[in-house]
Amino acid sequence: MVNEPHLPLGSPGDPQRPPGKVRQFFQRAATESENKVGLRPTQGWRKRNLKFLGDVLIPTLLSPRRPCHEVNPVPDAETHEIGITWLGHAAFLVQLETANILIDPNWALWHGPVKRLRHPTLYAHDLPEIDLVLITHAHFDHLHLPSLKRVANGQPVIVPSGVGSLVKRCGFGNVTQLATWESIGFRDLKITLTPARHWGARMIHDTHRHFGGFLIESANRTVFHCGDSALFDGFKEIGQRASIDVALMPIGAYQAPSGRQVHMNPEEALDAFQMLDAGVMVPMHHDTFPLGGEPLHEPVQRLATAAKDRGLDERVHILMEGQSLVL
Repeated sequence: MVNEPHLPLGSPGDPQRPPGKVRQFFQRAATESENKVGLRPTQGWRKRNLKFLGDVLIPTLLSPRRPCHEVNPVPDAETHEIGITWLGHAAFLVQLETANILIDPNWALWHGPVKRLRHPTLYAHDLPEIDLVLITHAHFDHLHLPSLKRVANGQPVIVPSGVGSLVKRCGFGNVTQLATWESIGFRDLKITLTPARHWGARMIHDTHRHFGGFLIESANRTVFHCGDSALFDGFKEIGQRASIDVALMPIGAYQAPSGRQVHMNPEEALDAFQMLDAGVMVPMHHDTFPLGGEPLHEPVQRLATAAKDRGLDERVHILMEGQSLVL
């Protein structure tokens, strides 16, 4: 069943969740095409694609996949704490108010000819029971159906508008679609879809699918997952609407073969982090799938250097895949 958010997830009227204390929130919806980036590549895209093929794609195809990291088991975050576990690419386990929230899970070893650079460190069976799943947009590297089917067990999933039809047969309970700035309650949490500068089409023709990031708010703590985005002024408004403790920000795939400005480089991600006025930044979208023309080691190195230059190095936490941070 695909729902608009007329009923709080986990409310007494929701048969998929046990009854409990739940609040529901709604805000105005913005124009969903406001920050959509067009699909047309910029001049020189043929040359950039050939360079990406020769410099990045073919070398990764010919190289062995690196082994997984050795990490500790996922810690149990206390009620007053935030637990963040990076699962590779844009996937995170967020623990907040005793809820286990999984965002953009992806355990794929391949996306077409694009090879995952490292074996996953933590799989679905290594995680605690998942209470809620969030999907930022319909791109294959963020909405990976086989991965979603591994974790779907009747719990709710929240997606942007136009994306619900893609996940309705995965095995979730309620499938709720949100428009920009629309919110819904889950237990004692408020989940809000935020704007992004990106695009949401899964195939070329289905440009109606929306995209964004998520604010996950408790009474006292807030986590922001950016999704995919280029740098834009909308980060200021996001920061004005919530006091963000942890911002999960993308730093890779900034040399897009198409030439389109759809991702942030590390310095731009820091700009966005400062616009958000967030407490801590954890980077994502690096070291998992080679999707941009930049050297594979470059995003993390540039981020560490830029954070130190700006005096932000103690607030930027670079995790290994599978590693956790409890705040």
